[in-house]
Amino acid sequence: MKPGIAAGTARWKLALAVCGLALLAGCGSGSTSSATSPSAAASATSSSAAAAPSSSSALCADAAAVRASLDELRRINVQPGAVSEIISDVNSVKAALTTLVSNAHGQFQAQTSALSTALNTLSTAVGSLRASPGVSTVSGVVSALGQVNTAGQKLLAAVNTDCPSASPSSSA
Repeated sequence: MKPGIAAGTARWKLALAVCGLALLAGCGSGSTSSATSPSAAASATSSSAAAAPSSSSALCADAAAVRASLDELRRINVQPGAVSEIISDVNSVKAALTTLVSNAHGQFQAQTSALSTALNTLSTAVGSLRASPGVSTVSGVVSALGQVNTAGQKLLAAVNTDCPSASPSSSA
């Protein structure tokens, strides 16, 4: 019976590795180390970056904090042993997002709400991974991370009109 268990464990580890690679491919835009750079961000970068009142610098700093925390979350290697790290990174993104929402005074509401919803979905998926580690729960976390990535890109592209440095195409 032990050889069967060992083979099952090996298959499980292989499936986890495949999911981790899929996460890197989905979030890496052909690169394995940094965030993606959608064409929407490129067109937003070429549009005028209107100067806003002094609150703009706080908003830009908040957007940079969201981008940095999203970058950390994107670098996660999804596996059952990474649950604590994922939770910590999700909490960092949530904290940065809360600060951005507070200083944005209703600006970017659709995008911040979408990112918040995606983060909640990810938190639920991570809870499932913690409770029942397996290929399907790892896949659920990878899928939820993709939703967070997409929502984060959309938020940063929107903020990019006021803060070009908040572009979703951050440096590695």
